[in-house]
Amino acid sequence: MTVTDAASRYLIEVRHTELSSNGVRSVLERVFKEAGLPDAIRSDNGAPFGSCGAGGLWRLSVWWLKLGIEPRYIRPASPQDNGRHERMHKTLKAQTSTPPAETAAEQQRRFDAFRRHYNEERPHEALKQTPPARHWHPSRRQLPARLEDPWYDADHEVRRVRPAGEIKWRGESLFIGEALAGELIGLASHDSGTHLVRFCGRDLGVIDRHRGFLRFAPPRVRLRCAQKPAVTAEE
Repeated sequence: MTVTDAASRYLIEVRHTELSSNGVRSVLERVFKEAGLPDAIRSDNGAPFGSCGAGGLWRLSVWWLKLGIEPRYIRPASPQDNGRHERMHKTLKAQTSTPPAETAAEQQRRFDAFRRHYNEERPHEALKQTPPARHWHPSRRQLPARLEDPWYDADHEVRRVRPAGEIKWRGESLFIGEALAGELIGLASHDSGTHLVRFCGRDLGVIDRHRGFLRFAPPRVRLRCAQKPAVTAEE
């Protein structure tokens, strides 16, 4: 699991962890406690970061939205959209994993040593041959002790998503997405007779006049067009 700051190129974390939402979340919780919350996280589209469901969300990115973090996904099969992070990965693998260590603990020690060198000693061309540590500043936004349900305007109907990913809508069950199980969503009516489905300010799809749910793909913005500071996460 690797996390970098897109602005300063600072390598925030390199951690040996299990490939799961819980494993990645435990790493990110530690990162957020130490470095604060970013405005956005850029990642690829696959689990545990994203899915093919509504808005591209998965349980991890639902958590990000509740924290006020915008999930940003690169275009499918387009690793060049994460070019800065991929270049760091190439160097990381060459210096720490070729060949890999015999134990997880030894591999983690290699990662820790690489991170110190990368951040504090290694000059970076894009930073005028200075190391990332000279440009890195933790976020002032702190990880909250408790997460609250999202708030919706008075013109929204509110539904709690059931464990199977469904809501009760006009007397019938309507599937929204398993990633949102237990979460509160808002539904805003439109003049066309449809209803826009939202979660934490993100539009997930529409319920059409036939009571079918048409999900939206996630918005994708190329890195050079991003408007808010972001970190990049990858496994």
